[in-house]
Amino acid sequence: MLRTSGYQVMAYSSGVELLKGARELMPGCILLDVRMPEMDGLQVQEALKERGVGLPVIVMTGHGDVTVAVQAMKAGAVDFIEKPFEKAVLISAIEEGFARIDQAGRSRARAEEARTRLQALTPRERDVLEGLVRGHPNKTIAYDLDISPRTVEIHRANLMSKLGVASLSEALRIAFAAGLDENQADGS
Repeated sequence: MLRTSGYQVMAYSSGVELLKGARELMPGCILLDVRMPEMDGLQVQEALKERGVGLPVIVMTGHGDVTVAVQAMKAGAVDFIEKPFEKAVLISAIEEGFARIDQAGRSRARAEEARTRLQALTPRERDVLEGLVRGHPNKTIAYDLDISPRTVEIHRANLMSKLGVASLSEALRIAFAAGLDENQADGS
């Protein structure tokens, strides 16, 4: 059915076979059945995640079980489909999976662009931006950095100019896209 719908299909005899070549998989969607030889679909889904394979997963089963569906979705499955299913249901899930791949690619490109833009900042301008990311006002940033509030204002104006933004929200969007808020969370 998928081949006649224009998709390139690779079949594996088991989840273990899929996992053996998981790192070399072409971008696409992974269709897993809950009941498979050697490892069930949810175990394969978890193993893919542990190995850093971020391809979208669609889980299907002939034995609908709410608990299993919840597990699959919590683990990041695009969809949980019960057999028998209509062709349109599967095609829709696959299209959603490809949309996620496209979105992930755009997010990576935005993050890389944001990191590149942040490299133009001086260490002190970056310190000021990190204070802004934490939600601190200029006076608190000045205190934390042992500089005057006026100096913070100057660094803030300079960093906004270098980033090519006109508002704090635009500067924060760039910082968040670059992962600056994640660095703050882990103490970097």
